[in-house]
Amino acid sequence: MQTEWRNFLKDLSVSDIVAYNAISSFQLRKADENQIEVLYSSDSAKHEFERVQADFFNHFKHKVNNFKIEILYKADTSLKREVVTKRKIFDKFAEINPVLRDLEDLMKFDFS
Repeated sequence: MQTEWRNFLKDLSVSDIVAYNAISSFQLRKADENQIEVLYSSDSAKHEFERVQADFFNHFKHKVNNFKIEILYKADTSLKREVVTKRKIFDKFAEINPVLRDLEDLMKFDFS
C-alpha cells in the first residue's frame, strides 16, 4: 500500500501540485484487512484529498483485488509542517544570543 501511495503522490506532484502539497504529509495505515486509516493534518487538506481519493483507491482496490476496503479518516495535528522563514530562524538564534538583537538594530537587517 505504501508503495502505491508513493507512486500516486509522485504522479500527483506532476498533474496537480496544489493537491500534492495539501496531501503529501498524509499517512495511510492498514487498520484491518478491509480498512485503511487515513491520518490527515487539517480539514482543508482532507477536502483536497477527497477530490482525488477516488483515483487512488480505485486503482488500489483493483491492484489488490479487494473491493470491500473501507476508508477511515482520523485527524492528526502532528502531521502539520511549519514553514520556517528567515525571520523565524533569526528569532530562534536571537533567543540563544541576545546580542543579535542589538546587531539587528544597528545594521537594519531585512528578512523579507
